[in-house]
Amino acid sequence: MTGSSPGVVCSLHAALFFAINIDDHRKPARMTTPDQPPLPASLANTETSATPVIPTNVRFVLITVFLDILGIGLIIPVLPRLVGSFTQQADAQAHWYGAIVAIYGVMQFFFAPVIGALSDRFGRRPVLLTCVFGLGLNFILLTQATSIYWLLIIRALGGVTAGNLSVANAYIADVSSPENRSKALGKIGAMFGLGFICGPVTGGLLGEANIHYPFYLAAAVSLSNVVYGYFSLPESLQLSNRKAFSITSANPFAGLRGLAHLRGVGSLVWVYGLTMFAQFTLQTTWVLSTELRFGWTPMQNGLSLFMVGISSVVMQGVFLGRYIKLVGDANAILFGLISSCTALTLYGLATQGWMMYVLILCNVLAFAAGPALQAFFSRAVDARSQGVAMGSLSALASIMSVAATLAGTGLLAQVSHAPRGSLLLGAPFFMAASVQLMALILAYLHMRKAK
Repeated sequence: MTGSSPGVVCSLHAALFFAINIDDHRKPARMTTPDQPPLPASLANTETSATPVIPTNVRFVLITVFLDILGIGLIIPVLPRLVGSFTQQADAQAHWYGAIVAIYGVMQFFFAPVIGALSDRFGRRPVLLTCVFGLGLNFILLTQATSIYWLLIIRALGGVTAGNLSVANAYIADVSSPENRSKALGKIGAMFGLGFICGPVTGGLLGEANIHYPFYLAAAVSLSNVVYGYFSLPESLQLSNRKAFSITSANPFAGLRGLAHLRGVGSLVWVYGLTMFAQFTLQTTWVLSTELRFGWTPMQNGLSLFMVGISSVVMQGVFLGRYIKLVGDANAILFGLISSCTALTLYGLATQGWMMYVLILCNVLAFAAGPALQAFFSRAVDARSQGVAMGSLSALASIMSVAATLAGTGLLAQVSHAPRGSLLLGAPFFMAASVQLMALILAYLHMRKAK
């Protein structure tokens, strides 16, 4: 199985070349701030033909995000079953699964700002490649776990290098202009979607044959990406924009306080945090909930996440630029939160499995809120602090993932003995909808005050 992985990765790279350049065929490839000095030749790589493409450096970062999410997506349908192989009861499985996901988030909370600050000091390239290597190594170690405690320790180690996505966001911020930042960050969101199109379905299929196969493939994908990046990824952060490493700026709590004091941001920090809580509640309870409610297999869960990816790519990869131009960042946030709040409520009320698929496809506007929110933060930060800012956002998302995981899986464990089809099994979704409603109210009040 693993012997074919390099070919799989090469095919993915070729397919992504087309996917990444969706909606950019009429636009100049280079994305730099107006006051930024010319990029080095290694970064320029712009096309002057009638059909320009995104520069190699940006393309690699987007491919990196895709492959990271592909690797994560590969294990999502089978990780609960891997945990279940070390437990006996459904409530114990829910508790341990929650603990394993939560420890990953705890480590990410403390180390994502450190990773971001290191990238501000040493550059994006070495930090990004090191993190991707750590991700691949962690997938291999997960297959070697011999007890639930080793599984917990290995997953904790994986959280240390999980700050690579914040570095990817900082890389994109380095080479995008403020007015195009929502769209540029939306490209990263589209890569999330593509990863969820390919990963969970493949993981579900492989998991039916052997529970360890998805982990082996995820490791091969990540390590192949390190090799690809080593030869193709240039540095985006110029020496003049680098800053000394400071343990103060790498402190996640200090970083969060700094975000709250950014001009024009204010309560949007709370909006982002509450939105992350709601979304992580959904993500960490989805597989277990659908198994308990509808008797879904890894393949069926993989298919549902495939449809999440389709919705994400449609909005963030195809329509986001035009949608943001039409309604603006503020309305994109509000409409996205309304859509998400409605969908979460209906997920909890669904009585048949097919309803979940329909609701996923109807929730497309929700995928515009994240890039629009991130753009608000990124525009308020100077070029020398993008890594710290994105790392702080990642840290906030991480601590919300811990809280959401413990609350969501704990709640699901309490109702896990309810009969199949019971609305009680949708309790985590109702909790997520309530939190998302709070985020919507705060966002509305902020936008009204800002007018």
